[in-house]
Amino acid sequence: MPAGARSRADDRRRAAVEEFASDVRYYVTRRPRQLPSKYLYDDLGSALFETITLLPWYRLARAEMRLIGAHGREILASLGAPAATIVELGPGNGTKLATLLAARDSGSPSLSVHLIDVSPRALTRAVRTVREAAQAEVVSHEATYEDGLLELAQAFGASHRTLVVFFGSNIGNFDPPAAAAFLRLIRAVLRPGDALLLGADLVKEERRLLLAYDDPLGVTAAFNRNLLVRLNRELGAAIDLPAFGHRAAWNREASRVEMHLVCDRGCRLAIPVAGVDLALAPGETLWTESSYKYEVSGLQRALIQAGFERGPVWIDDADRFALMLAQAGG
Repeated sequence: MPAGARSRADDRRRAAVEEFASDVRYYVTRRPRQLPSKYLYDDLGSALFETITLLPWYRLARAEMRLIGAHGREILASLGAPAATIVELGPGNGTKLATLLAARDSGSPSLSVHLIDVSPRALTRAVRTVREAAQAEVVSHEATYEDGLLELAQAFGASHRTLVVFFGSNIGNFDPPAAAAFLRLIRAVLRPGDALLLGADLVKEERRLLLAYDDPLGVTAAFNRNLLVRLNRELGAAIDLPAFGHRAAWNREASRVEMHLVCDRGCRLAIPVAGVDLALAPGETLWTESSYKYEVSGLQRALIQAGFERGPVWIDDADRFALMLAQAGG
């Protein structure tokens, strides 16, 4: 690697560590104590999450794939004019988008696909999967959703249609104000007639929800604890991993599943790079992720308030999952 490129790569790594440390310092000192969920998805975390989607208790991924497979052609036809640019936020391994693109008509115009994710490992796999399925130009962007969208906004042209795809019920990882702000951002970078295809997990029985986030094999627990592994590896912490358990809880009033790391005995959070040295009492938790569950009507209201027009909805009744297509209003 040339010296200049190596220097830029080192600068990016240092900036990423500084941002990680700053975020940890801010959130872990709040009440309730928290750790930002976006840091769950390093290479190991992304691999563990892919495994979670294969578990029999995590049914939303399969429900979403069933909807895409059954209605892909209808979804694309509902756009009116074919999309010339497709942007997927958080593509995972790329199979969902590849399934949707397999439904394109053979005579469809050339397509440009952009994939945005913070995980380089996920991007590498997704690019390969989508490129093979779509025979299209596929460009990866290692960035947050917000930064990636803003980077791409200037490339969205008035002469062709853009579709933003946000699968996996990832909208549920935003609290309601943040979800509203994020939908407004998506709308702001689109032009009238462009569209958003959104996957959302719906409210269902508490037992089914908790099994999806606290599986009997302990894969979700490992996914959650991996955040502590990152603190040890990247921020110089010396956290005793066995001292923390995993807990999933359904907060009915807020309509969300919460994931926590629970201090099973007296725990110390000494994180030198973040300037943190805290003692946690037995039973005290670190709140690591929220997954909000929706009713269709509530999410449609949020889309309209963000500047989208009401569009078609496809629902998997068996596992209570929805795909929504919403066009950017004029």
